[in-house]
Amino acid sequence: MSRLYDAIDRNAERWLLLVFYVMLVVTMAIEVLRREILSFSSIWGEEIVRYSFIYLAWIGAAAAVRERGHIRIDVIMNYVGPRVKALLYIFGDIVMFGVSVIALYWSWEAVHVSWTFGSVTHGLR
Repeated sequence: MSRLYDAIDRNAERWLLLVFYVMLVVTMAIEVLRREILSFSSIWGEEIVRYSFIYLAWIGAAAAVRERGHIRIDVIMNYVGPRVKALLYIFGDIVMFGVSVIALYWSWEAVHVSWTFGSVTHGLR
């Protein structure tokens, strides 16, 4: 069972990224064809594409942080020793944690208002 958990831990983000990307591309292609050929588009298609893109961005950001693939200057890492390199990685992690806390703080009010008033999406209600 632990092998299954290890496989999920290693590959869950990749599979989720694949699912949301395929869902985004297929739905967008269907909606473009429907709009151009049938002169009709659906509300649910726009909502699926919007939320697929949002989840794709957040899961992709999490995968980048996990693999240390976020934006940084790698040229410095080639010229410093292992101790300084470790300190720079720790500093980068602290900065990413700070950015995450700031993002959570600024989004908390919007989420709270949406939760309190039971807001729904425009297209799907």
